[in-house]
Amino acid sequence: MSEAVRQPVLAANWKMFKGPETTRAFLDRFMRLYPAHSDRSVVFFPAAISLSAFLAARSGRDDLEVGIQDVHTEVEGAYTGAVSAAMAAEAKLGWGLAGHSERRRDFGDEDATVGAKLRRLLEAGLRPILCVGETLEERRAGRLEEVLSRQMESVLDGLASSGCGTWHDKVLAYEPVWAIGTGETATPRDAAEAHGLIREVLSRRATDEPAATATILYGGSVKPDNIEALLAAEGVDGVLVGGASLDPDSFAQICLAGSDR
Repeated sequence: MSEAVRQPVLAANWKMFKGPETTRAFLDRFMRLYPAHSDRSVVFFPAAISLSAFLAARSGRDDLEVGIQDVHTEVEGAYTGAVSAAMAAEAKLGWGLAGHSERRRDFGDEDATVGAKLRRLLEAGLRPILCVGETLEERRAGRLEEVLSRQMESVLDGLASSGCGTWHDKVLAYEPVWAIGTGETATPRDAAEAHGLIREVLSRRATDEPAATATILYGGSVKPDNIEALLAAEGVDGVLVGGASLDPDSFAQICLAGSDR
């Protein structure tokens, strides 16, 4: 089977950084460094409190897409501090994260919870990015394939039984949790191996569209000095960037990788 052509996605997860003022300052600089490119998608996931500031500050630059970092499993209700996928859609956002490693680790998001959140994103008309990846202990135990399969199949099973519709235009992000803050380093070869396994799971479970059409991002210590090698790795269709996305110069370099500037 020939390799499908997939448009790169460069995504910035700002986590619990940047309030409204620093968001506006970032965009003022970033938009001067990064002109619109039609051959790639650039997506930002600001903190919820800064979403309105981001949308206002990017005025005229609809190429800079925006998403929500996390949503509740319910459409609405008495859940203080939570944001629903329906609210995110009403706010004119286009994307949403589901299953980020920090949500799994710090907030106890289990596979079933991740699947419920992804379904809510789909129901609201948002484009989810499903995050999967193994811990250091799981990697040392040789459980990479087992963990990725479990995380993905739980979501796919939930979708199949929920009747919420089909997950078209699939986007996933591989996060090597073992390479974050451990002193270990994930190489482009590591990324290619994991991305290949993810596509194998999708191939086994495909009922609607070929697994080759899925977009799979790499997320783990992405920086300007390794972006070219990562994007050149087999099966890597883009990146989900944390720390390096907080600096406009750094993230602009990442977003310009492989372009003619």
